[in-house]
Amino acid sequence: MSVDQPLSDEELAAVERRSSAASPGPWIARLESRQSIGGGSFVQLDSDPAQDDELYLRRFVGGHEVLGVDPRTDADIEFIAGARQDVPRLLAEVRRLRAAQARRQQQQSAAD
Repeated sequence: MSVDQPLSDEELAAVERRSSAASPGPWIARLESRQSIGGGSFVQLDSDPAQDDELYLRRFVGGHEVLGVDPRTDADIEFIAGARQDVPRLLAEVRRLRAAQARRQQQQSAAD
């Protein structure tokens, strides 16, 4: 799959399946670089902190674990957390744009 090619209906459906199967959102990035109490960065999977539903990731570079504050890890965790909210919106936007394009093509065909 090339990034400059349109998504097929099958690819779009696969993205939607993965999105639907994931834990419901919103997901929140809890980044070590922004916490005053220290500890590891993680994704909070439930908006209620009392649920203690968290996803931790570990980064290894050259076979060695990266410990402490790491801007790359924080950026990746923020991306993962944002994906829970972003992917469903992007799917809806792709479908909206495809429907608008199909309507324009039908109108143009009717006018020809």
